[in-house]
Amino acid sequence: MPFDSPREACGVFGIYAPGEDVARLTFFGLYALQHRGQESAGIAAADGHEIRLHTRMGLVNTAFSEEDLARLPGHIAIGHTRYSTTGGSRQVNAGPFVARAESGPVAVSHNGNLVNGENLRRELLERGIPLTSTTDSEALTWMIALAYGPDLASRVRQAMARFVGAYSLAVMTPDALVGVRDPLGIRPLCLGRLNGGWVIASETCALATIGATFEREIEPGEIVVIDAQGVRSYPAPEPQERQAMCLFELIYFARPDSLLMGERLHLVRQRMGAE
Repeated sequence: MPFDSPREACGVFGIYAPGEDVARLTFFGLYALQHRGQESAGIAAADGHEIRLHTRMGLVNTAFSEEDLARLPGHIAIGHTRYSTTGGSRQVNAGPFVARAESGPVAVSHNGNLVNGENLRRELLERGIPLTSTTDSEALTWMIALAYGPDLASRVRQAMARFVGAYSLAVMTPDALVGVRDPLGIRPLCLGRLNGGWVIASETCALATIGATFEREIEPGEIVVIDAQGVRSYPAPEPQERQAMCLFELIYFARPDSLLMGERLHLVRQRMGAE
């Protein structure tokens, strides 16, 4: 299939919360991030053994029924709302994506776009990987699934070395949740707490919607791993001299009540209007 132009802004959400109805919480988190993508919505959930996935075209409130959420048991979940700039608005491109490699299944929600996405897709097809979509997000997912390393963070870091472009990621294995932000910090990603569990989201408005407490923003190039051992941070090994947050997050993409770089966006936009 031809490669479609990737989307600019999407909503990414992830939760690790044993004892909670994580699929339902992810539904409400995605509802709060609906402004970041209105074409499709999806949730993947893990119970320590298997990853289950449900995606559908349309808005969040029409993409999931009670029966759909009941079929997503577990204590970890990630979600995605999609927006594409040109073409590609079809079911096969709805996230999250799941790749099943020898190391086990991996699910990924991706906000951003890779400049070298087409090259990665071509490489994977040459390796015999059965890609089914026309997005860079599926290629990105497979690059993580096929990476080698002594632990999950090492595998993600190895895959990141191949990514050129913008990406904030919620990565999920059957027993762990990972938050990832590109080295320049082009796309936002934050970390929050919920009843002993942890949440990652594109914006703080999603944390507020489910009653989670904002902890901090995930730093550019940082990998945050959340599992039964707790939360571990792996900062960028070679931090960039500059950061490059997308200006459109400040003026358009993000919701006015979200916090970004320590500022409430409604107030930021008021000041920009005054200037």
